[in-house]
Amino acid sequence: MSPEPLDVLVLGGGAAGLSGALTLARSRRDVLVLDAGEPRNAPADGVHAFLTRDGLPPAELVRLGRAEVESYGGRIRSGTAVAARREGDLFAVDTDDGTTLRARRLLVATGLVDELPDVPGVRELWGHDVIHCPYCHGWEVRDRAIAVLGTGPNALHQVKLFSQLTDDLVYLRHHAPALTDAEAEQLAALDVAVIEEEVTALEIADGRLVGARLVDGRVVARQTLVVGPRFVARSAVLEDLGVEVLDNPLGRYVATVDISGQTAVPGVWVAGNVGNLSAQVVAAAAEGTLAGARINADLVEDDIARAVARHREGALA
Repeated sequence: MSPEPLDVLVLGGGAAGLSGALTLARSRRDVLVLDAGEPRNAPADGVHAFLTRDGLPPAELVRLGRAEVESYGGRIRSGTAVAARREGDLFAVDTDDGTTLRARRLLVATGLVDELPDVPGVRELWGHDVIHCPYCHGWEVRDRAIAVLGTGPNALHQVKLFSQLTDDLVYLRHHAPALTDAEAEQLAALDVAVIEEEVTALEIADGRLVGARLVDGRVVARQTLVVGPRFVARSAVLEDLGVEVLDNPLGRYVATVDISGQTAVPGVWVAGNVGNLSAQVVAAAAEGTLAGARINADLVEDDIARAVARHREGALA
């Protein structure tokens, strides 16, 4: 148990959480980051589209971020939040090792879980030969033989985006709705072949994708498969506190009331994928910075109100 309440407890030590903690530590706030050590992008070889950090391994980005936070007095602790509640003016967060941490404000940056299509081989190759984002991985798979698997609501959108990265693109309709005449015409104009049969498994050799096996036994030779996961925010602790969680066609995310990531529960902010399912790493980091600044401003107002109260008590003594 912490001897005194923190100014801010940050849950999640990825780009969003560490950026928020950095902003708060530089504002001389007593901030602690509780990190479960389960980054969503761990399978990826590198972080991309992050200015000056393009291609950096995800673990190295976290290492550098932790060092920066600690250089300003912020603290990092390994662990997972398992429950949370309000205790008067504070938030109490129970961790998996039996500790309770208390803080005046919470910044939750716990990210999301990718619910992948139930096709054998997809999870094994996830983050390498099986991808979902053209901006995160598109350059690395350019000019390959690519297939888009028709699962999520964005399948046709993915086909269009990846069509500019390769001339060898196939749409495996799988479980997606039948194409309209207009959609079929668009894919024909893009020279994208459409395969109607269901995919039963991925063919893998030496740890690499070699093709997609269809229900009729044929194998469509491919080097890269694009899928559409369902994105589900890690929101259990937020739900303990009464924060609203919403659904959209892409998945499940935490509701916010403004651009800073503030939730409808006073004192609770979110940043990164827990509230923005499509945020890339650089966007998550920016959200963390904005949330950290807004939390500090909120604490400044609280500190001033307390100082005024003490001043008035002194004047009356």
